[in-house]
Amino acid sequence: MSNFFTIALAGNPNTGKSTLFNALTGLKQHTGNWAGKTVSLAEGIVEHKGKTLRMIDLPGTYSLFSNSTDEEVARNYIVFEKPDVTLVVLDATSLERNLNLALQVLEMTTNVIVCINLIDEADKQGIVINEKALTRRLGVPVIKISARNKTGFALLLDTIDRIVTGKIVCEPEKITYDEEIEKKIRQIEPLVREYIDDSISSRWVALRLLDGDESLFQQMEKRFSIKGV
Repeated sequence: MSNFFTIALAGNPNTGKSTLFNALTGLKQHTGNWAGKTVSLAEGIVEHKGKTLRMIDLPGTYSLFSNSTDEEVARNYIVFEKPDVTLVVLDATSLERNLNLALQVLEMTTNVIVCINLIDEADKQGIVINEKALTRRLGVPVIKISARNKTGFALLLDTIDRIVTGKIVCEPEKITYDEEIEKKIRQIEPLVREYIDDSISSRWVALRLLDGDESLFQQMEKRFSIKGV
């Protein structure tokens, strides 16, 4: 088994995602432009339990629907670069608003950890978050942290380790849409499977095709050598 794993960090702006990245990686980081885009991605290294974790700080976005270059870069990285684990960083004081991005990521990939950051601020405001109930509901680990105080880091790193070693199996809750959309997904998904490998969610691709996501069409043409998806 390889001891080198890639971990992507996703989240809305101002959730403390980059604070978490900086606290985890310290000085072992650098920044470079992504795939010819003007968007820069920070990379850093964390050593844990004999494993090297390559951390990728994705652009902060409110969604992953490719409405902007930042969204497109973040989406493409998660879908096509296939990080071993994706951390979705949420603001504990704005959980309902932030969960939208987490649900989008859960449709795209399986190995996800939801990091509820700024838990110290939530405590000050009397906000109580039941991470165990969220874990059961979402089907992936949910961990409360404070990036600036480095609270919860040991549990977070151990959870990453348990996912990459197969000790934790993530089973994200599937979002069910109305019957008309579900019917169209059932029609499109078998066709999608003919062109993509099993590491990409054919259900998610079908949904994006229904949305008419042109930028995804272009990426699929490049990566899978197909035309007229």
